[in-house]
Amino acid sequence: MENQKDLFRKKRKNQTMILLVILALFFISSLLSNFNPVDGVKSVPKAVVWMASNLIPDAKAFQRLPKIAKQLSDTILLSVAVTVIAGIFAFGFSLYGSRTTRTNPTVSKCIRMVAAFFRNVPDVVWAMLFLFSFGQNMVTGFLALFFTTFGLLTRAFIETIDEVSSDCIETLEATGATFLQIVFQGIFPTSIEGIITWILYMIETNIRSSTLIGILTATGIGYQFDLYYKRLEFGSVGLVVILIVIVVVLIETISNQIRRAIL
Repeated sequence: MENQKDLFRKKRKNQTMILLVILALFFISSLLSNFNPVDGVKSVPKAVVWMASNLIPDAKAFQRLPKIAKQLSDTILLSVAVTVIAGIFAFGFSLYGSRTTRTNPTVSKCIRMVAAFFRNVPDVVWAMLFLFSFGQNMVTGFLALFFTTFGLLTRAFIETIDEVSSDCIETLEATGATFLQIVFQGIFPTSIEGIITWILYMIETNIRSSTLIGILTATGIGYQFDLYYKRLEFGSVGLVVILIVIVVVLIETISNQIRRAIL
């Protein structure tokens, strides 16, 4: 009983110390950046009133609806294409990065390091790097999203494959199954639910990310948003924002329905 009380006190003490450290970091950061939390909170109602007053679609905005819808559809198709292609490559690499498949340990470690590198570099950074080589076009946006998606999915697929029962793999190996037979008869059927879940999640994420990438690459719905914003055409900006929100909610709803169907 005394040990449990000591452990409880120690846990509470550690939690208190962590909270104090976080608060200290917050105040130090605010001081160094001249950020006033009180002013920040006070500005929220004003920001809401401004958005409610200015970001209301007008007649001119609705005249641009076909063009905005076309750019939005391009953004959605780009996000889906990037995710599917990156998912195919990620699955192939994850087979050699997983411990379950019993591949070369050195190769597995290298693949994990490569995946960690790609996923830890933000897609915005990739976009800025590729701008120098490919300029402002769809290829730059595709590559920027591809590398980040590839890194994230490779890591996710490795963890998904690692959860496959080793008994299944050992049984197939005992029957003399080849590597491809083990993959398509043991690993893939067992991990397909997790793979589909991660792909759907990345499609949602890439639709949101591609909006920001489009501002840098002058493509898709991000370009239209940036164009209208710089022209101070806030009615059109509001329509773009509303459509993006609707699409994200619809994609998430569809993804949830698919997840429920396969899980």
